[in-house]
Amino acid sequence: METIDWDHFQAVELRAGTITAAEPFPEARRPAYKLTVDFGPELGERRSSAQITDHYTPDSLIGRQVIAVVNFPPKQIGPMRSECLVTGLYQDDGSVVLAVPDKAVPDGARLG
Repeated sequence: METIDWDHFQAVELRAGTITAAEPFPEARRPAYKLTVDFGPELGERRSSAQITDHYTPDSLIGRQVIAVVNFPPKQIGPMRSECLVTGLYQDDGSVVLAVPDKAVPDGARLG
């Protein structure tokens, strides 16, 4: 495993945000949802594509807080522009479980 120093870790902006919209993303190569995540007044809302269809429905995602990387450059994924990377943990079967705060925190709170 490659190691990194503290400066590298601090360069990654991991922020908490609340999912405000979730819908199927049929144009994606693998099953995914289009998400809108609110990161508070400093960062606002950002869109993301997330391959989390094995454990979540769009309705179950609304209002859920997640942790996302917000300082990657935007990436075009099919017809949508992804503006953040919602984080999750892979299970043995390849499905993804969201990485989430275990208590409510302000939208935009930085992990660190």
